[in-house]
Amino acid sequence: CPFLPTGAMAAATSCRRVALGGLAVGGGAAARWRRRLLLLPPDGCVVRPAPARGATAEPAPCRPVTVEVGGRKMELSSGKLARFADGSAVVQLGDTAVMVTAVSKTKPSASQFMPLVVDYRQKAAAAGRIPTNYLRRELGSTDKEILTSRVIDRSIRPLFPVGYFYDTQILCNLLAVDGVNDPDVLAINGASAALALSDIPWNGPIGAVRVGLVDGETIINPTRKQMSSSALNLVVAGAPQNQVVMLEATAENILQQDFCHAIKVGVKHTQQIIQGIQQLVKERGAVKRTVQKLFVAPEEIVECAKKLAFNKIYAVFTDSSHDKISRDEAINKIRLETEEQLKEKFPEAEPYEIMESFNVVSKDIFRNLVLNEYRRCDGRDLTSLRDIKCEVNMFKMLHGSALFQRGQTQVVLCTVTFDSIESSVKSDLISTAVSGIKDKNFMLHYEFPPYATNEIGKVTGMNRRELGHGALAERALKPIIPQDFPFTIRVTSEVLESNGSSSMASACGGSLALMDAGVPVSSAVAGVAIGLITKCSLEKGDIEDYRLLTDILGIEDYYGDMDFKMAGTSKGITALQVDLKLPGIPIKIVMEAIQQATAAKREILQIMNQTLAKPRPNRKESGPVVETIHVPLSKRLRFIGPGAYNLKKLQAQTGVTVSHLDEETYSVFAPTPSAMHEAREFIREICKDDQEVNLEFGAVYTATITEIRDSGVMVKLYPNMTPVLLHNSQLDQRKIKHPSALGLEVGQEIQVKYFGRDPTDGRMRLSRKILQSPATTVLKTLTDKNSIVLGGAVPQSSTSSQ
Repeated sequence: CPFLPTGAMAAATSCRRVALGGLAVGGGAAARWRRRLLLLPPDGCVVRPAPARGATAEPAPCRPVTVEVGGRKMELSSGKLARFADGSAVVQLGDTAVMVTAVSKTKPSASQFMPLVVDYRQKAAAAGRIPTNYLRRELGSTDKEILTSRVIDRSIRPLFPVGYFYDTQILCNLLAVDGVNDPDVLAINGASAALALSDIPWNGPIGAVRVGLVDGETIINPTRKQMSSSALNLVVAGAPQNQVVMLEATAENILQQDFCHAIKVGVKHTQQIIQGIQQLVKERGAVKRTVQKLFVAPEEIVECAKKLAFNKIYAVFTDSSHDKISRDEAINKIRLETEEQLKEKFPEAEPYEIMESFNVVSKDIFRNLVLNEYRRCDGRDLTSLRDIKCEVNMFKMLHGSALFQRGQTQVVLCTVTFDSIESSVKSDLISTAVSGIKDKNFMLHYEFPPYATNEIGKVTGMNRRELGHGALAERALKPIIPQDFPFTIRVTSEVLESNGSSSMASACGGSLALMDAGVPVSSAVAGVAIGLITKCSLEKGDIEDYRLLTDILGIEDYYGDMDFKMAGTSKGITALQVDLKLPGIPIKIVMEAIQQATAAKREILQIMNQTLAKPRPNRKESGPVVETIHVPLSKRLRFIGPGAYNLKKLQAQTGVTVSHLDEETYSVFAPTPSAMHEAREFIREICKDDQEVNLEFGAVYTATITEIRDSGVMVKLYPNMTPVLLHNSQLDQRKIKHPSALGLEVGQEIQVKYFGRDPTDGRMRLSRKILQSPATTVLKTLTDKNSIVLGGAVPQSSTSSQ
């Protein structure tokens, strides 16, 4: 400030910092006043943004860090944009750039879990487009945005400290999209960089790459064009020391060895990104904050809970006669008794500490049974499947239906519905420009009502979990759907009972339903979930021992460390999804899980084949029908009608859907054979007056005038023909302005010469003028015609006279 002496300016600056520091700990009003103080400095003074928490001074934007991944350069930068956020990073590959911010509150949340929210939003401006909705702005989240947010969440959540229950939000903002590089993997790396650079406690960084497989060659971060011909779409998130954090894959039924090789290659390339983020953190990273409290159970209360409840819990977990409901009820009864006793002994303990202490004891007992005694709570060994039952053709009126039950996980009414190609999912312009998502004619919708777990809940629209599970089952089945199938296929999977791995049960039930519907799938698909129980060293945190569990229960998923879901055919893999609760596992465990899942998958397919081994040769009689109609250009106007009146009437009266395939071909979809029969009759009726007669090019015919117009006369060559215009220019050698100049009248017969049809609009070309020249002509006489027969040959009915 030039008007203050040096000492006064320093004092004023000090007071200002004290004021800002006091407001920083306040609530929303204090935060607003802090912004006003920052935005409204005294006259002549320049106030810079306050440094982030944990930072000693405001550093200048550091130089970007460039990492070479798969032969292309990925650029990581920070310090220029969104500096008020706890952490901010920009990741750029090619001309695609994503900015990710991370903010976490300093006061704990009331939630008893990690309240992490990840929002990935597609920006129309990033793709150079304007939204086409009525507001011309981005509205609700699309399926692609939600699924990408889930992938980011699953990649970063395992690395937060245990008991860190502080509201944390990750926002991914697309800055630019070049249509070549997908931004979703960049968003994962951006989230990793933003958290690593911030003062938020987080045990990162991680790196993420996409792996494609084109002509047998693995490609890292393939372009959108390369992905269109890739047999694999694998997203790998890796931690330091070649650890795996998250896997998400869709595959075109590729072999197990190719899939394992792609994972190894992907993990290897993630290490380069991790090193780049670590270099960025050295240059600009903030000191991690000291949190008020981590919500973990006190050792003293845990030991007391163990003495009170160990034997009771052990007895429940070793009693294999329990099912899900009875086991949960028995454990809850022990919980209530133990918590009351703990409250008496520790009256000053918080409710969460009492509850968590019991959870720690239950978890340790359950995990030790698996690790030390190789025992599971339902009596199975580590690699056994639950009992599986399959049924098909549950209801005859449905196009296809199946029941798949595995233990107490029941997916019933896994139904298949056929509809017209017009019913396929149409992607909006922004999704196509940003993510490359196009129309799809196969979809799987997953429903999880509250009664499936004996609960009461509000039945609303689809939530994020249902969308994610449905997308996984859809990816598992999509590779076996024929590309040229004439219908749009919708599979609905309604979970009626759930005790683990309902998404993989949806894949199994969906495969059976598709075969029951007569869809010529290439092979059957089965899926299974593999769990993991580990024992880690107290000093280094490394995994000392572990057990893999085949076909996990819900409680094994809850107390376990991994949910490894894999689906595929007897030949290869079609889908994979790996969720971890650990900050990473070695590749060796992933390879063993794939091998164990492959063996279980084959066993499930054998059981499914006993019910239905191959698709039915024909679709059900009650199913829809598709027929193709060839409409010559000369008949198109009559077929469609003015303002598409005939088509609209056809669809309204019969329920069919008419699609325009090309210039002269239409596809008619009817929901039932009877509807198609009605459509045929309707088409015959509207076309009966426009019969095609085999006219001879250059022949002369007798035409009857039906109407006099200013531009010419309307004539018919035969009685049931739609009149065509004979223009004034073709009536006489002389130039006339009205047909009355020649004395023509309605009903009069004239001779005309036929010159075929106009190639552009199909109109008949006739001329009377040409007959006035001294040329030899052949006169043709046409008889009346009956209504057309669709698909039948037209008989010859013209006679000639010289």
